Amino acid sequence: MVSLPAVTTRMVIIGGGPAGNSCATTAARLGAEVVLIERDTIGGAAHLWDCIPSKAMIATGNARSFLRRSARMGLSEVGTDVDPQQLTDRLRSIEGRLETTVRSLLASQRVELVDGIGRFEGANRIIATLPDGSERAFDADVVVLSTGSRPRVPEWAPVDGERVLTTRDAYPPKIMPAHVIVIGSGVTGVEFVHMFESMGSDVTLVVSRQQVLPAKDAEVAAALEEDFLRRGVKLFKGARAKSIVRNGDEVVVNCDDGRIARGSHALLAIGSIPNSEGLNLEAAGIETDGGYVPVDNQMQSNVPHIYAAGDLSGRLPLSSVATMQGRKIAEHAMGMYSHTKDREIDYDKAASAIFTEPEVADVGLAEVDAFAEGRKVRVTKVPFATNAKALINDDPRGFVKIISDPATGVVLGGSIVGRHAAELISVLAVAVTNNLTVADIHESLLVHPTLGEALSEAAE
Repeated sequence: MVSLPAVTTRMVIIGGGPAGNSCATTAARLGAEVVLIERDTIGGAAHLWDCIPSKAMIATGNARSFLRRSARMGLSEVGTDVDPQQLTDRLRSIEGRLETTVRSLLASQRVELVDGIGRFEGANRIIATLPDGSERAFDADVVVLSTGSRPRVPEWAPVDGERVLTTRDAYPPKIMPAHVIVIGSGVTGVEFVHMFESMGSDVTLVVSRQQVLPAKDAEVAAALEEDFLRRGVKLFKGARAKSIVRNGDEVVVNCDDGRIARGSHALLAIGSIPNSEGLNLEAAGIETDGGYVPVDNQMQSNVPHIYAAGDLSGRLPLSSVATMQGRKIAEHAMGMYSHTKDREIDYDKAASAIFTEPEVADVGLAEVDAFAEGRKVRVTKVPFATNAKALINDDPRGFVKIISDPATGVVLGGSIVGRHAAELISVLAVAVTNNLTVADIHESLLVHPTLGEALSEAAE
């Protein structure tokens, strides 16, 4: 039996993104009195201003790419011009519908929504500054910080929102780029490369390392690089941007190795910084590290009744992780499973995806990390070129790779490159999380013809 507090817990959450929303609804269902303070968009600025619109634009680009190769599938080619205004209207519609849905859900759980900016006046007292300048005070037994992050802008980048852009200036940009220079080859950078190229822009990617996606499997990165080059993307490998100069309608990016990239736009995709300033964390005695709020396995800060989640916590910056953190915080704060170690989040088992074309997804132990640790693993790989559904889709790019324990057959991790990789990785994520074996996957009766059959073949 789970025992809940007899006295109502007063919880104040600052930040209405995935972590804050998940925490609010879970805590409210468990009997807490919840106040949620958000200064921008209920649903999360990073989520609704970054993640959702970027994926919506990628979907438009994918549709355009598909239509352009329709002749190979027996169809006459149809118009594929991008209508910037129609695209903008579509993005705003999606964002509006999602925010409305989130607000309705929170209201249905009797969560009090406060539009404003929250800050500490003490460890148990929060002040919200409202849009009209007035203030409201809230006393709290539990405080949850989930204020997210924003794009990092170095001093040498003269961002103007027109030709020199951060990611948030590009949904969509005011003028569709003729030639965009993307600075940063991590997850966000490669997604923008794909998105703009698929919409008809020329693209140059400045890669500071010797491969794109430096934190990913080298074979996965190579497959993506090969596809970029096939599509005409220019790669400046081993180059770091050191300055950006705008000359009228031209943007010039100077690199530290002397190379120069010229285009109509430059886009920065070089990380983010936490939104912790203005919270007056000192008043609550909260320790920080580079602006982040360090947390333990229960997401507690150094002040036990104050939690941090999402990007602010400095843990894995994924919306799915933030959502899980929010739920776990609510359960812990309300006295559920507080001493059960298996309820803690295992960040090493979080699945992630990159919405390029082909998509890239992975989960669990990476092959390169296993070898670096001297760990014995079994690696099996099946290309989509042998898969019937991939051929039907006219898209045989990519592969499925499964990493397992050679002694027990337990699935330790995996990578997928190909169409719908972000959906397919869920199978491997369930296997990794629940210590399933390759036999469990192989013995499952999957639908034919599907891309998922490649998972069974790789597990064989």
